[in-house]
Amino acid sequence: MNLAWRDVQHGLGRFILTCVGLSLLLGVVMGMVGIYRGLVAEALGLVRSAGADAWVVEAGKRGPFAESSRLPRDTRDAIAVHAGVAAAGAVVYQTVEFPYRGTNLRVFIVGAQIGRPGSEVAIEEGRPILKSRTEVVADRKTGLALGERIRIGRDDFTVVGLTANATSSGGDPVLMMTLRDAQIVQWQFDPSAVRRETARDAPAGGSSDLVSAIIVRMRPDASSDGVIGSIARWKHLTAMTAAQQEEILTRSVIERARRQLGLFAVILLVVSTVVIGLIVYTMTMDKKKAIATLKLIGAPDRVIVSLILQQALAMGLVGFAIGATLIRLAKDYFPRRVVLETSDTAILLGIIVMVCLIASIFGVRSALKIDPASALGG
Repeated sequence: MNLAWRDVQHGLGRFILTCVGLSLLLGVVMGMVGIYRGLVAEALGLVRSAGADAWVVEAGKRGPFAESSRLPRDTRDAIAVHAGVAAAGAVVYQTVEFPYRGTNLRVFIVGAQIGRPGSEVAIEEGRPILKSRTEVVADRKTGLALGERIRIGRDDFTVVGLTANATSSGGDPVLMMTLRDAQIVQWQFDPSAVRRETARDAPAGGSSDLVSAIIVRMRPDASSDGVIGSIARWKHLTAMTAAQQEEILTRSVIERARRQLGLFAVILLVVSTVVIGLIVYTMTMDKKKAIATLKLIGAPDRVIVSLILQQALAMGLVGFAIGATLIRLAKDYFPRRVVLETSDTAILLGIIVMVCLIASIFGVRSALKIDPASALGG
C-alpha cells in the first residue's frame, strides 16, 4: 500500500487545488524563459534571414539594428567588385507608424533590391515582390490581409505576400518593400528640417539615395578576415562579420532585458521553493497524529520520509505538467514572441525536482520530531 497515494486520495480536492495554484507560478517561470528566448529569436531573425557573411555600415557604427546608419547607395557598387565578394545588396531599415483602421500601425520596414542579398523572404501565402513600386510583403502580426491596400506617407501599397515570425529586435512586425520605395518612405518620415537639407542634392524622385547597410556574401575561396579587413580600411566604412553582428544584438541591444527576465525567473523559483516548503510543512502538520501512529506501531523513519518526499515530488511534477500545458496553449496570445525549447523545459523540470526535494526538508524535519506517544492523546 502506498501511503502517499492514500493520503492524496483522502484530500484529493485540496491536492488538486494546490497543484493548480503551483502550476500558475511555474507557468510564469516557463513564460519568462520563453520570452527571453523569443527576444533572442526576434533580435537574430532578420540578421540570419539576410544570409550575410559580412555587414558594411557607416564608420563608427555598430550595425543597422543597434543604431542608425546612413551610406550612399553607390557604396554597394564599389563593394560588389571587391576581391572575394560574390554578391552585395543595399538595404534600408526603419521603424515607422502610419494610420490604419482608425489607429496607428507600427512596423519595421525592410527595403532591399530585388534579386540581391537581403531581398529573400519565406513566403507563406501569396508571392514575393516583383514590381519595383507599391508592392509589399507583410508579417502576419501586422494584421494585414493578402491583397489589402495601405497608405504609407503619400503612397499606396498593395500586400502581395504574407510571411511569419519576421520581426525586429523591438518586436515590431516586418513590412518588406523594394529599396526605392523604402528610401522614399524614409525620406518622407524624416523631420522636415532634415528633408529640406537632403532635398537640395536629392534626385528627381524626392528622396536622397541613402541606405542603412550593405549585405555582403563572399566567394567560397575568399578569406573572411581578409575581405573585412580590406573594406574596414576605407575610412568612411565599418565592416563586421555576421557573428559579430549577432553578438552586438544579444550582448548589447537585449542585454538588460535578458538580465531582468533572468532575475525575475530566479526570484520566482525561490518563491516556488518557499511555497512548496510551506505547503509540505502544512500537510505534514495536518497528518501529525497519523505519523505518530505510524511510529507507535513500529513504522521505520524511511516510510515517513518516503511519504513526505513522494507527496512533494507529486505536487511539483503535477504542477509543472499543468503549468507547461497552460503556457504552451497561451504562448500565441502574447504580444511578443514566446519560444519554448525542449532543452529549457527539461532543465526547468530538473530544477523543479531539486526544489521539491529541498522544500520537503521542512516537512521531513518536523515529521521526525513528532513524539509517538502523541498518538495516544486526545
